[in-house]
Amino acid sequence: MSIRENYLEICQNVADAAKQAGRRAEDITLVAVSKFVDEERIRLAHEAGANVFGESRAQELGEKMPMFEEFGADVHFIGQLQTNKVKYIIGRVKTIQSVDRIELANEISRLAQKKNIVQDVLIEVNIGSEPQKGGAEPDKLNEFLSSISRLPGIRVDGLMCIPPAVDGENVRRYFAMMRELFEKANGYDMPNVFMNTLSMGMSGDYRAAVAEGATMVRIGHALFGERMRPGPKA
Repeated sequence: MSIRENYLEICQNVADAAKQAGRRAEDITLVAVSKFVDEERIRLAHEAGANVFGESRAQELGEKMPMFEEFGADVHFIGQLQTNKVKYIIGRVKTIQSVDRIELANEISRLAQKKNIVQDVLIEVNIGSEPQKGGAEPDKLNEFLSSISRLPGIRVDGLMCIPPAVDGENVRRYFAMMRELFEKANGYDMPNVFMNTLSMGMSGDYRAAVAEGATMVRIGHALFGERMRPGPKA
């Protein structure tokens, strides 16, 4: 199938999953994960209707920014971010989705103040409490949000997660847990903390994520097919 056909099929799948859950498809944003994808295929996705893209390498993002700016696209940084790479993306992306530790939040705050901007971020939750993954532990999310809420130059727009690699319907329980955390956090009275975005679900499980309340899904392989990996992630 072509990238256009893939995009239209994904949009239809999102719409069908939303309808079954009593939700509106227009309330769900599709992020086209364009990391390791060449510009020709990204342009095809844009022509099909994609205008929100996700990148996870600072250097690659910088190389593609002129194209994204040409599109007028929203760009999200979705990968694990080292503190020494923040300077390359701060203010250039709409949202940094992977704030997984307070040290990273501190650096974002410092550089945002230096640029006199407010950077939108999502808090990554380690929903499966997996030792190899970063992110706030579910039972410490309140504490984590409270610490970040006091930092100038940061606006928390919601939560994101990458659930454990489990098959089929088993992943839904993690998405359900995220929805519960999201709804609970929506009731917190903290400055600069908002719960507008629940980013969860990728190529293999985005239908389940939509069914459980995702407002944003991140789709790479199902849209672009196989990708080249030119080197270690920045």
